[in-house]
Amino acid sequence: MPNKRIKRNERFYKQFQKSRKYVLYPGEALELLKSLPSNSIDLTFTSPPYCIGKEYEKETSVEEFEKFHQEILSEIVRVTKDGGSICWQVGYHVNDSIVFPLDYAVHAIMSKFEGIFLRNRIVWAYGHGLHCIRRFSGRHEVILWYTKGSNYYFNLDDVRVPQKYPGKTFYKGKRKGQFSGNPLGKNPSDMWEIPNVNANHIEKTIHPCQFPVALAQRMIRGLSRKRGRVLDPFMGSGTTGVAAILDGRRFVGSETKMKYFRVAETRCLHALRKQLKHRPLEKPIYQPDPKTRVAQNPFLKNSYALKIEKRDFQKH
Repeated sequence: MPNKRIKRNERFYKQFQKSRKYVLYPGEALELLKSLPSNSIDLTFTSPPYCIGKEYEKETSVEEFEKFHQEILSEIVRVTKDGGSICWQVGYHVNDSIVFPLDYAVHAIMSKFEGIFLRNRIVWAYGHGLHCIRRFSGRHEVILWYTKGSNYYFNLDDVRVPQKYPGKTFYKGKRKGQFSGNPLGKNPSDMWEIPNVNANHIEKTIHPCQFPVALAQRMIRGLSRKRGRVLDPFMGSGTTGVAAILDGRRFVGSETKMKYFRVAETRCLHALRKQLKHRPLEKPIYQPDPKTRVAQNPFLKNSYALKIEKRDFQKH
C-alpha cells in the first residue's frame, strides 16, 4: 500500500510502515506529534502560521505565537532523530506596519533545548509580493536550520549550484593553471533566490501562502538520506510532502483545514505517479527580454524620450 490517511487519534507507528511512501493526518499538528515515537523523524521542514489573520489562521499576538511554539517545538525536538534536522521557515508578524521577526521568537525557544544547535539562518529572497505603502516591501523570509546533536547528516554535493566562473583557474602556487572550482558546482550559501508561488506560478493551488517545491527540495536533498522520514506538521497544500516524494523520501504531515488537506492528498498522489507539475530547483530565474513591450518603461518612452527626440530634431 503506497499511502495512508491516518484517522484522528490513530497511533502513527501502526500505520507508518516501510512500504508506505506517505501518511497524512487530517487534524491538529500537536495531535499528530504526540502520536509519533521519539527519535523517528530525520528532517522537519515546515512553515507555521504567523498569526496575522490569514484565511487558515487566527490573528493573535506575538505572545500567543510564542506560547504555542513552546509546546510544538518541544514535541518536534522529541520526535527528531539524533543527527536529524529541524528547519523552521518564518517571516514577520505585522501589525499596523510594525514588524516583529518571528525567527527571533523561535530561536529564543530553540536555544533552551539541550543538544539543539543552529547551523544556518538562511534568507529566502523572492522578487514578487505585496507592495507596501508605509514601509519597504517585504521580499524575503527566513529558514532556521537546527540539528539535534553535532554528528548530523549534510550532503552538500546534492545541492550544489553552478559556478559563476567555471573556467576560473589558480593564478599561482603548485596548482597554477588548474581549475579552482569544484566540478560539481559551488555551495549555494545562506542566501537563496527562489521564485515564490504567485498567481501565475505552475504550482499554484487554492492555498494563499504556498512556498515553492524547490525550497523544500534543497533542504530535503541536503539534510536527509534516501527513504528518510520527512515531517511537516503544518503541511497546507502538501508542498513538503510533494518534495519528499519526488526525491525518494517518506513523508508524514498534518493539516486542519480539509479543503487544503484534500489538495495535499491529490498533489502527493500526483507526485507519486510522476504526474505533478512543478518548477525544478535547477531552473534559472526568468529574465525578461528588454525588447518586449511589457519590459519597457512606457512613462520614459512617452515623456523623456519624446522630449529628447524633439530637441534633436530642432537642432537639425
